[in-house]
Amino acid sequence: MSRTYEDLVAEASAVSVDGWDFSWLDGRATEERPSWGYQRIMAERLAVSSAALDVQTGGGEVLAGAPVLPAVMAATESWPPNVTVATRLLRPRGVVVVADPDEPPLPFADGAFDLVVSRHPVTVWWDEIARVLEPGGTYLSQQVGAASMFGLVEHFLGPLSQETYRARHPDDAVRDAEAAGLEVVDLRSETLRTEFFDVGAVVYYLRKVIWMVPGFTAEGYEERLRALHDVIEREGSFVAHSTRFLIDARRRKGEGMPG
Repeated sequence: MSRTYEDLVAEASAVSVDGWDFSWLDGRATEERPSWGYQRIMAERLAVSSAALDVQTGGGEVLAGAPVLPAVMAATESWPPNVTVATRLLRPRGVVVVADPDEPPLPFADGAFDLVVSRHPVTVWWDEIARVLEPGGTYLSQQVGAASMFGLVEHFLGPLSQETYRARHPDDAVRDAEAAGLEVVDLRSETLRTEFFDVGAVVYYLRKVIWMVPGFTAEGYEERLRALHDVIEREGSFVAHSTRFLIDARRRKGEGMPG
């Protein structure tokens, strides 16, 4: 027997959303993964790095999956609950987790790292990335692309502007990286299928990924949630599409930082 709307929403509203572990959604939602395998590439780079930084580490789960970490490894995170989770997870591996407000400057010296990594950063301060990289150092990042999950977002917020659709385009990332003194050596992008099998999964997702529907609460969006619940009951799932891109950039050697 299918569970009621009230039961599903109450359960999803009560569960903790600290950290960046989405295992609560196992069996309730699926998300197609990019073909390039960010964590594998990141782990390969970390294994040969001497000093690395993970920017916006979340709860540290992705970084913790790397089998080998460099002798010097730091991570930043802005959301206090995630700082606690990441510290608990990463400190035994020798990682220093720094509470950082996610605005310039990064709390590190010029040229402090030969590798900077970041998975799904909310913002990218390209000049700061370039500054903390040594000449020849690299930045590897998987980022959320343009119009990602807009099928879900527009269900709650209505049609979005063309300007909003254009935001987070990978071409803009390349432009900004190059303006900061980085050379983009690889860029890949994909559109990926995401499927929600109950309304509780949507509530959990929007509570966790707070920038998708700013200020989201189940009470505030009850009408739209009930409509979505009806769609899932009728069709078996709600389908949206995410976009991701991988950018691999290197700080140019022999050049001063941009003024």
